[in-house]
Amino acid sequence: MSDTPDMEDLIDSQDPSFGHVMACVFGIQEHESRTYLRLLENPGSTVEELADVLDRDRSNVNRSLTTLLEKGLAARERRLLDPGGYVYQYTATPLPEAKELLHESLDEWAETVHGVIEEFGDEE
Repeated sequence: MSDTPDMEDLIDSQDPSFGHVMACVFGIQEHESRTYLRLLENPGSTVEELADVLDRDRSNVNRSLTTLLEKGLAARERRLLDPGGYVYQYTATPLPEAKELLHESLDEWAETVHGVIEEFGDEE
């Protein structure tokens, strides 16, 4: 199985994890769903703090966070530092909202598939 699972992976899985479902439905990589789950446990984390928690390179964590921001699964806030400068802190979209996004995405996909089924053979 690749790092980006697809619907077939989900259908074939007897007992998929929440992270696996997220990866399949949102079309993200498994490490991105792991980043979301760790961020959920560590709200307000910086890239460096998450990199330590995930034991991953900061650049990889930063890319994962960018994907999560694009999917609406995370938010970013700028915090000013006392000596000057700033740092970005990230917070996961609350779990109830993430679940709703999952349901909406899955419903849209199912509606599309149902449409394809219904239209099949009508082209003649």
